[in-house]
Amino acid sequence: MFDSLSDRLGEVFRKLGGRARLDEANIQEGLREVRLALLEADVNLKVVREFIDNVRGRLIGLEVAKSLNPAQQVVKGVHDALVELLGGEEQGLDLSGPAPQVIMLVGLQGSGKTTSAGKLAHYLRTQGRRPYLAPLDVYRPAAIEQLTVLARQLDMPVYSSSALMTPPDIAAAAVAEAGTFGCDVVLLDTAGRLHVDEVLMRELVTVRNRVRPAEILFVADAMTGQDAVTVAEAFDAALEISGVVLTKMDGDARGGAALSIKSVTGKSIKFVGVGERVAELEPFFPERMAGRILGMGDMLTLIEKAQETIAQEEAEELALKLRKATFDLEDFRLQMRRLKSLGPLEGLLKLLPGMGGLKKALSMKPLPEKELARSEAVINSMTLEERRRPELINASRRQRIARGSGLQVADVNRLLRQFEDMRGMLKKLSAGGGRGRLPGGLDALEGLGGAPDSARAAGGLSGDDQKKLRQKRKEERQRRKKQRR
Repeated sequence: MFDSLSDRLGEVFRKLGGRARLDEANIQEGLREVRLALLEADVNLKVVREFIDNVRGRLIGLEVAKSLNPAQQVVKGVHDALVELLGGEEQGLDLSGPAPQVIMLVGLQGSGKTTSAGKLAHYLRTQGRRPYLAPLDVYRPAAIEQLTVLARQLDMPVYSSSALMTPPDIAAAAVAEAGTFGCDVVLLDTAGRLHVDEVLMRELVTVRNRVRPAEILFVADAMTGQDAVTVAEAFDAALEISGVVLTKMDGDARGGAALSIKSVTGKSIKFVGVGERVAELEPFFPERMAGRILGMGDMLTLIEKAQETIAQEEAEELALKLRKATFDLEDFRLQMRRLKSLGPLEGLLKLLPGMGGLKKALSMKPLPEKELARSEAVINSMTLEERRRPELINASRRQRIARGSGLQVADVNRLLRQFEDMRGMLKKLSAGGGRGRLPGGLDALEGLGGAPDSARAAGGLSGDDQKKLRQKRKEERQRRKKQRR
């Protein structure tokens, strides 16, 4: 989403990189380019002015650290101001009251409320909560059925709403019924309109007054840019929203809504939708997002994705196989599938420091996802014995495997070479080849992804990030213990 803005800012910093020192003249020149980049990204004009003043105040009269060049000093100033613009600290959900707590999703029609309700329910369940879904949209054809089907796919309880009922009555009945299912969070999927109107607002106010939700989340389509901010103001004035969910962040919008909404409404972004799959709803971390925009990557998010996908026991079993040199094509295929489950490879590369610019290079070559699919087709055409003992694959077997996968013998040969190269590399890594291993088996995933050594070397975590990661692991262990009890 922020590709255009990232490219423009990167160009600004490259120009400043050739300066010997940071003075008021080149600060002004750099900030003028930053201002244009933000305006092109559809950021609110008032927000842009305040942001530029903020950065200027951080840089003017600042003595450049000896360890930083002028461009790096400007990057630091812009990064700190971006974190502040995006909300500062992460703002999670406040569900500390007595169960069941109510979360009310509001917004215009087509903004993604129903899908976000399902995604949020899935997220809450991963946090040890027991969500209950309630469709309140009695106006849009099949809206109730849409949420019902989604709840069935997620294996979650859902209130049996009827188009003959009123939304306030549905909300009250759903909250009352949630307790009978042992649920502690009720998600209300409210009706939207094509525009803000009094009838919609009165109905939502009535629902709010009946069930007193702990959270009222405004769901905004990030593709609408500044319109999303304007509509958020209208909903906030009527309902006093507690936060924002930005959907379609994986689209090609310019990012103006995400950069403007906190400053204009005073309400923090709490979640962002980054894809169509139910698991692709992420808590919003201003500092991590600022790092992505500036091309610094987001290693914490990447590690968390790997930990959610790969169980610790599986990672330990893989490490043992590597040490004993028993890593085979069965394991190779499993790791490819794990890698694909983390999401599009292009998105994963953006989380690696300095790798965002690789997108242009990838656009001129076969997409990594297609290469993984071809490799998996080759392995699927092998017998179980061949997958476990690749040394058995002779010339005639290679021809049979090529025919079975619909590819050429050269493709089979290429896969076997890649496998041998990767097995040798992973064996060195498992033996501690000069680099700290990432948790959750991410070393293996890195090998499959084929990321350059320079990018991997740049992916080290800072001291603060390591503390956050240790705390995250501790919380995850406590959550799993609680679930087992």
